[in-house]
Amino acid sequence: MPTPLTPSKLRSKISSIIQRVSVSDLESQETRELFLAKLPDYLFSTLGGNTACVEAISEEDCRIVFDAGTGIRNLGEEIMAQKKQAVIHLFFSHFHWDHIQGFPFFGPAFNKMNTINLYSPNKDLKNILSGQMQEPYFPISLDSMSAQKNFVELLGTGIQIGNVTIKHRAMSHPGGSYSYAIEEKGKKAIYSTDTELVSKDFDRSPENEAYFKNADLLIIDAQYTLGEAIEKQYWGHSSFSLAADFAASWHIKRLVLFHHEPAYNDQKIGSILKSAEWYLKHIESKDIEVVLAREGSIIEV
Repeated sequence: MPTPLTPSKLRSKISSIIQRVSVSDLESQETRELFLAKLPDYLFSTLGGNTACVEAISEEDCRIVFDAGTGIRNLGEEIMAQKKQAVIHLFFSHFHWDHIQGFPFFGPAFNKMNTINLYSPNKDLKNILSGQMQEPYFPISLDSMSAQKNFVELLGTGIQIGNVTIKHRAMSHPGGSYSYAIEEKGKKAIYSTDTELVSKDFDRSPENEAYFKNADLLIIDAQYTLGEAIEKQYWGHSSFSLAADFAASWHIKRLVLFHHEPAYNDQKIGSILKSAEWYLKHIESKDIEVVLAREGSIIEV
């Protein structure tokens, strides 16, 4: 669920910053900027609190979006600010609330000049999305979205959008969830939210080799610590250490820890990043770059 920064958490950040400042830090604009630059990341910034929505832009400026959590509202505002006709390709991993709850607020879908192509391996995609946009859940129906809407059932062979190939794979999660591998000109990125990594994901099968091995970027569920993952087995999420093991096993170049635990604050999630970095060095996979998923961050593959 969304986790906006609360007034008490903001006050706590400000209080911690004030405790660190000295008179010399305030002498000039240069010293102030230097002071801010030295602050821990969890104090000077925030990871954000919207639910899942990740955008990929191809070399041809093709706009591909994964999931429609609350973050898709901000994406919609960015698209509308460009004031030009848009073609959007929207892929759904699954239909738990945090992955669809932003869709009714996706502004470009209400512009008849736009085209929204919606994709899922679930053939009931249209009925699922319209189900949350009817009384008593929502006052505006799916039919009120005036953009041209095309509903596409994904089959096992994958799909081609311009120069981009997108394939999907079922992952372990209650009710099911799909990861997506997006490839363009020899580069590959994988989006795998709501994933509980299991032994079959590590198997050296031809299917796994083709899908996971040597990916340039892996965005993956790393919600739990190892202890929590053991305690919450079959809840459908992974630990940061298991995500690190997985990245090392498949020679992933860059690992993005995604789907943060909503009960954690920025400092706690920051500590998970440091633990993941330490763990990768411990298993002698220090060449893997690991970062935290953060609202507004841009990663070039």
